[in-house]
Amino acid sequence: MISVLGAGAFGTALATSFAANAPVWLWGRNAEVMAGMQIERSCPRLPGATLAPALTCSSDINDLPAEGPVLLAVPMQTLRAVTTSFAAQLAHRTLVLCCKGIELSTGLRPSQVLAQTLPDARIAVLTGPSFAADIARGLPTALTLACADEGEAKRLQQQLIAPHLRLYRSTDVTGAELGGALKNVMAIACGAAIGAGLGDSARAALMTRGYAEMSRMAAALGARPETLAGLSGFGDLALTCTSEGSRNFRLGLAIGRGEPFDPAVTVEGAATARATHALAQAEGWDLPITAVVAGLVDARLDVKTAMAQLLARPLKEETP
Repeated sequence: MISVLGAGAFGTALATSFAANAPVWLWGRNAEVMAGMQIERSCPRLPGATLAPALTCSSDINDLPAEGPVLLAVPMQTLRAVTTSFAAQLAHRTLVLCCKGIELSTGLRPSQVLAQTLPDARIAVLTGPSFAADIARGLPTALTLACADEGEAKRLQQQLIAPHLRLYRSTDVTGAELGGALKNVMAIACGAAIGAGLGDSARAALMTRGYAEMSRMAAALGARPETLAGLSGFGDLALTCTSEGSRNFRLGLAIGRGEPFDPAVTVEGAATARATHALAQAEGWDLPITAVVAGLVDARLDVKTAMAQLLARPLKEETP
């Protein structure tokens, strides 16, 4: 049986998708909401989507099935608290991380957080170009399933089967996590450029040079270049930097237009920009787009000043 912790839009979309082929158990914190989802077979976060019959919704973590992989689809900044609270239920399990980001308080990636909170767990990462609404509607996409243990990755690849999802294996957990996290920062930058009326050419330049930043940081942390060129890096970057379906892109649009943005909406790229900028300063990495995005989300910069800073950088040869 497959279990999913996190009944937000993405967790619910994955749960109902996998429930097309196998029983799935979905946990959410709000008892009233989960009871309603179980009875009404719908999710408030996914208007128009119908939950699969094989999906069971619950708010009681003690009902977590004893067998099968557990997908963690909680926000990155709450991952530590959730896994610490449920350490007894999750110990020694196979855990598949579905959150994308870097922990603001520590600068750690999701797998590194789990290594601290659940050191005996078997860890994998599921990431790539995927909007919850698309998955819930049964639209096709391909994702990266990364696990340092190739045998475990092969087993998960056979378990996590859905009619419209194709999973590609990788053993590069670091690269998969960094691609999924850092592309959100670049999506904010691209949204700000479009929101400010700077045009599609500026967006294309930001995507390209943003990908170079992602690759430099990933290489510094031991990731493989081909991972960043795959679904978890370039693929996710292309999606989130070009669509208003991305919350990170929409935050950037609001910043570029000088409009307010709903603070209740989780935007992983904002915290990731702050955390990555702090890491870059500590390690001496040259990540200029990340630096200006951190300034934008903290309201230390406006888009005009941010673009001026990027354009005023010293002239150089184009390098990855």
